[in-house]
Amino acid sequence: MDESTPPPPDHDSTPPPPPPQAISGSPTDFLKGVVGKRVIVRLTSGVDYRGVLSCLDGYMNIALEQTEEHVNGAITNRYGDTFIRGNNVLYISAAEPI
Repeated sequence: MDESTPPPPDHDSTPPPPPPQAISGSPTDFLKGVVGKRVIVRLTSGVDYRGVLSCLDGYMNIALEQTEEHVNGAITNRYGDTFIRGNNVLYISAAEPI
């Protein structure tokens, strides 16, 4: 080894990198946190329903209040209460901070 080549790194002196930050909370925690708040429900058909999440069950059957139906970004209908069968749900997202 000549003088211009740096010595190999000393692996014992450098600490290992910290583990990646874990995302706190589970999907169940998220769903419990958005009950009573405005949510966006995307169906497998691509239609969005936006409203206040009243309740849901383990099959992802959803009850919304003050619901708006959005197709291609435009409001097509407004409903008081809406019930969505869980097998049609692609995802649920919070429409307001939790």
